[in-house]
Amino acid sequence: MTLIPDLPGETPYAASVVEQGDLVLWLTRRDADATKRLAVLAPAGAPPAPVFSGEAGEIAGRTLLLCPADAGNAAALRDLLPWLRAQTLGLRTSAGFGDRLGLATPGHARAVRANPGIAPIYAQQSIRENVRTSRTAQQVMDAATWGVFEAGWRDGFGADGDHLKTPADADVMVAAGYTFFTIDPGEHVDDGAHTATYRELIDKVDALPWGDLDSSPADLRARLLGRTFDAGGMTLTFEDETLARAAAKYGRAVAHAVRMFRHLDAVSGDRAWEMELSVDETETPTSHLEHLYIVSELRRLGVRWVSLAPRYVGRFEKGVDYIGVLDALRADLAGHAAIARAFGPYKLSLHSGSDKFSIYPLAVEATNGMVHLKTAGTSMLTAQQAIAMTDPALFRQLYALAFERFAIDRASYHISADPARAPQIDELADADLPAVVDQFDARQMLHVTFGSAIMQYGPAMQAALRAHEETHYAALERHFDRHLAPFARHTT
Repeated sequence: MTLIPDLPGETPYAASVVEQGDLVLWLTRRDADATKRLAVLAPAGAPPAPVFSGEAGEIAGRTLLLCPADAGNAAALRDLLPWLRAQTLGLRTSAGFGDRLGLATPGHARAVRANPGIAPIYAQQSIRENVRTSRTAQQVMDAATWGVFEAGWRDGFGADGDHLKTPADADVMVAAGYTFFTIDPGEHVDDGAHTATYRELIDKVDALPWGDLDSSPADLRARLLGRTFDAGGMTLTFEDETLARAAAKYGRAVAHAVRMFRHLDAVSGDRAWEMELSVDETETPTSHLEHLYIVSELRRLGVRWVSLAPRYVGRFEKGVDYIGVLDALRADLAGHAAIARAFGPYKLSLHSGSDKFSIYPLAVEATNGMVHLKTAGTSMLTAQQAIAMTDPALFRQLYALAFERFAIDRASYHISADPARAPQIDELADADLPAVVDQFDARQMLHVTFGSAIMQYGPAMQAALRAHEETHYAALERHFDRHLAPFARHTT
């Protein structure tokens, strides 16, 4: 074990200590105000390389640099330590962890370490989330860098630019070093095709952007109509109406995905990267034939992808367990997984996947571990629960704000929360507040008002969590152990 000098008034994070060449580096926390700094120990008179920015001094005959945990030093650290750079994860069982406050990665890493075999995505944020939290893609990446360094995680991680809708969105994520790009063509999905008449479907198909699809209605029919496809014993056949419905519903989405893929391929150069396609945020489920249409067209057009998120049956609402008939979902997952194996292989992705404890065994069973679990808001909810444990006055303010902002902030979400059913906490004792975060309606209200909470109380929330860091990390570990354990059992 590498020995580091004792720094008065500082507490080191032992897991972060690393020797690299003639340097020793670690993260330290100032006891007076919980400020974290990078410590770099170098031979006497030798400037640490790469160039770190900080306060220089001497200790035990060596040069000591104490550096702020800022963007410049995060970049220098990534240059020096390759395991701090995001990488691709391929077909391994994986999980994504959104971190809207920038403080959760060490807690996430504890849970992943306790559940071996799961490849983590520690930097994950959508453009929508960044707008609502006033953060940049680079700030999200830098927060993950410092969290991975603090935790001593050296087994690799991915970085997901989530729900990208335009080439400009993708450019931002590429520039910040992301490696996993989730394309969201939901605005190009025609939900009206789900119930359209056959004549209406033909009109919709004729109007598709056939130039972008490098095809025509006649070519599509010649390729797919009447063909029977085998997906691991499940047979799928396109008939006139099912083919027209699939193309009308998803043809424009396919064209958009192709444009995004080609743009990413051009701007990424020789860097390794991978793509996920997400059609989960739509009104109607993705049938197995529609899934087959999407991937057959993507493959024909030269698109490469590592995972796909269909819109499954039932409801995947934010922050709560699955709402629907489990046997119906079991059958739906089995069909989608069979297609993913036969026409890939690629992973199925579970979006809005947090807190869906009833379905994790079904997903593992159907996919045989070829699955990606995507979570985001549940980490913020866990932070709010930790605040309820340690700073009840602040939690009461956050909860009041959730009532105030819910009607506005819920607009972009499909949720069932009703403020009339949420607990009224004025008369509750402080000790009862953490349980409020687990109540269905309160949980969804807190979930969808995250942006308002961060705008109004972000610094106070961060200060409370830094002051009670171990409570926060332990809560994250407990919560995500429940998420990851079903997937880890499959990989061991």
